[in-house]
Amino acid sequence: MGTVAPRVESLASSGIKCIPKEYVRPQEELKSIGNVFEEEKKEGLQVPTIDLREIDSEDEVVRGKCREKLKKAAEEWGVMHLVNHGIPDELIERVKKAGETFFGLAVEEKEKYANDLESGKIQGYGSKLANNASGQLEWEDYFFHLAFPEDKRDLSFWPKKPADYIEVTSEYAKRLRGLATKILEALSIGLGLEGRRLEKEVGGMEELLLQLKINYYPICPQPELALGVEAHTDVSSLTFLLHNMVPGLQLFYEGQWVTAKCVPDSILMHIGDTIEILSNGKYKSILHRGLVNKEKVRISWAVFCEPPKEKIILQPLPELVTETEPARFPPRTFAQHIHHKLFRKDQEGLPN
Repeated sequence: MGTVAPRVESLASSGIKCIPKEYVRPQEELKSIGNVFEEEKKEGLQVPTIDLREIDSEDEVVRGKCREKLKKAAEEWGVMHLVNHGIPDELIERVKKAGETFFGLAVEEKEKYANDLESGKIQGYGSKLANNASGQLEWEDYFFHLAFPEDKRDLSFWPKKPADYIEVTSEYAKRLRGLATKILEALSIGLGLEGRRLEKEVGGMEELLLQLKINYYPICPQPELALGVEAHTDVSSLTFLLHNMVPGLQLFYEGQWVTAKCVPDSILMHIGDTIEILSNGKYKSILHRGLVNKEKVRISWAVFCEPPKEKIILQPLPELVTETEPARFPPRTFAQHIHHKLFRKDQEGLPN
């Protein structure tokens, strides 16, 4: 076995009053970390909410208005709450219940699913290993596995408890894949392209991978010193996020950290780097991070829609490159893009 990071849940439940130093963020970052419950109450800038009820309307004008709102949010923020998204609330509740039940198991039980990043076994139960020079850790445990397409899944990695985990997670992934098609179509048309273009560019039904990561953020005795997840942009094409209605997500917008409010019955969606690159920067992949707190456990379910690692060259689509708007990103495979980001992160800091 490779190195197993300590489970944050075990640390949190051990009764410590001070967090270990490797979880304490650098000084320049600490000044921007506030109490998330206070932050959520603030008025001012808000992540947009997009109502998708009319995205398939028979009426072209009505449909066009809905797509226009989606496009505007993708251009300005790159993140939005989606309501009336067409995925049954009851299914979403079952997905959340299944994930909560798994994380409610004893740590020893969850360890049966432990991943081993050093040997390349990335699916399973894990905690972040220090991969940067500072040895910095994040206040979270997680469970990660490929959820779609069904022929690429390996169910041996999926939790056996609760008994309905596989059934509800499979159904949710399938529904989400349909939603991704609708979103990608609207975003394509928003760029003046043919509706199926973006989906084709990210791998289509056969190759676009839906990776599920359930993030578990235990109660933290010193939340003002830690982050659940450090500032980053998603490498995906799209990311869809559910959470247990405990706030934590912050977006770096117009030079400040904005806390996303908890919107009932919504799915939060990020535009990822892949779509930012293909759109030549017209759609934004926004920097975001996760705060923790000392009152409530936060759980989020992130589904990353990722293009295949090697089969596609990610670069601005030729129709979107002009003399006045030259290509803003060099051609890279998805694997090269990830490598470039990791390398760059070790070289430079991120905004605070």
